[in-house]
Amino acid sequence: MQADYLHQYLDYVASNGLVLSPEQKVALQVSLEIVKKNYKFSRVYFWGKIMGLTTDYFIVQGVETDELKDKKSLYSFNCMDWKLLPPATDKMIERSMMVKGRFMGDPSHEYESITVKKTDVETIEEVSLKIKEEERLTATIELINKEAAIIPRGAFIKTPLEQVHRNRSFEGLSIIEAGKLQSYLHFTTPLILKKKSLLLQANLEESIDFLNSLDDDELKVFWSLQYEKGSKLVILRNLLWLGFTFFHMPETAQYGYIYMGLGERNIDFPFMI
Repeated sequence: MQADYLHQYLDYVASNGLVLSPEQKVALQVSLEIVKKNYKFSRVYFWGKIMGLTTDYFIVQGVETDELKDKKSLYSFNCMDWKLLPPATDKMIERSMMVKGRFMGDPSHEYESITVKKTDVETIEEVSLKIKEEERLTATIELINKEAAIIPRGAFIKTPLEQVHRNRSFEGLSIIEAGKLQSYLHFTTPLILKKKSLLLQANLEESIDFLNSLDDDELKVFWSLQYEKGSKLVILRNLLWLGFTFFHMPETAQYGYIYMGLGERNIDFPFMI
């Protein structure tokens, strides 16, 4: 959620148990302005919190030019002192997903993950990998962004120069449209663009329909959508990443998402349905 409206937006998700202390809110209000200036970000977002055994990681993301490609992640333990995370690679994500259990709260902590790797038909090699928690942290943030980060349709546009920017003319979804999964798009570059949710091709606009919708998602069963406050607020929760919540105020430009959880996939989901 955008740092400029953090206090207001946190109120929208507070009923879901996603809260910060008054001291943390004040610290964020001061420090994020400094982060924006020091790193020369055009916009700063409070991404959320990953809870560790000894301490929690507070996460923010800064945007330079392109809202989709130019994001950088930083973490802090006290909401005041921030450290830049390295960009996550596919290999880093694959390695980190081998680690099971809670985050420790120590970026220098090393997990030892043992996996079995087949080198040929007859030979089996056991490989031991050491993975630092900082690597696991940045990989988990990237994975949650890929699988859960969403925006309302029309909130962002792609320019002829292939850059993604906020749509200044976006005035929000209608109350009816806000209740449909096809009105929300995955905020990650798609490997394959699916367009089956837009039944009428006349409604397809290249500048805004450059992302996949939740209705086209094979994992759309993981999404729970509810109206709150007499249809004045729409809440979407991701049941694969418990603690991820998106909100939108229909007919306004107010929307955002936040994650506050353990940083682990919900492997018990099949037993919840």
